[in-house]
Amino acid sequence: MKKKFYFLLLIVATAFAVKAQEQKKEEVCYNPNLVKDTSKKSIKSMAFAVINGDSIKINYHSPGVRKRIVWGGLVPYDEVWVTGAHDATTIEFGKVVVIEDKQIPAGKYAFFTIPDKNEWGRIINKQWKQHLATEYDEKADEVRVKVKPNKNNQTERLQYFIEPVNASVNKLYITLKA
Repeated sequence: MKKKFYFLLLIVATAFAVKAQEQKKEEVCYNPNLVKDTSKKSIKSMAFAVINGDSIKINYHSPGVRKRIVWGGLVPYDEVWVTGAHDATTIEFGKVVVIEDKQIPAGKYAFFTIPDKNEWGRIINKQWKQHLATEYDEKADEVRVKVKPNKNNQTERLQYFIEPVNASVNKLYITLKA
């Protein structure tokens, strides 16, 4: 009887350990540059804001620089990038948004970029469930926008910020510098 009890206890303890591991995998970091970073893996991260009653959520994996050359190295110039790591970065809008005079319906989208030394392409693509950019199809682009990159202070990990400019304009910031 005692052996069966210990065996049952071991099974229950193992089940709790597995459940704890599953929950740990689901943890999301809202500021990957403030956590004590001991991982060489990309951190599952999120940026979220409610602006003018509209929710905007960005899910991404935050890669670290780790003394690597990022632009033109880890992230090649002139190629579509998931703007994160692993799965495509997703952006969700709770309401219709207007980007470059184009109405984007509420919903979930993939967010890609095409880095360049002088100008970046930003892409919102209908096919949000993708691994890296291997399944990227330009035909599914909802909108493409060209932007000039700004220099900023060094950060170890990629991080998104959503900030209101005024009552009708919002900006999306991507911060990673090598």
